[in-house]
Amino acid sequence: MEEKKSLKRSSDKMIAGVCAGIANYFNLDKTLVRVAYVLLSFFTAFAGVIVYFILWLVMPKEENV
Repeated sequence: MEEKKSLKRSSDKMIAGVCAGIANYFNLDKTLVRVAYVLLSFFTAFAGVIVYFILWLVMPKEENV
């Protein structure tokens, strides 16, 4: 049976691990997700910063087993 995926902050982080967690969940390159986030934040008058902090508070940390 396939393991159920869940969205979690990654331990491979630059600030809080939110972008890396999203990249892991969708099987994307972490760097591309981070660049896309910066561009999106810049072109939306930094609304992405608010979204990032909300995700930081809501997303659980990845357990290191």
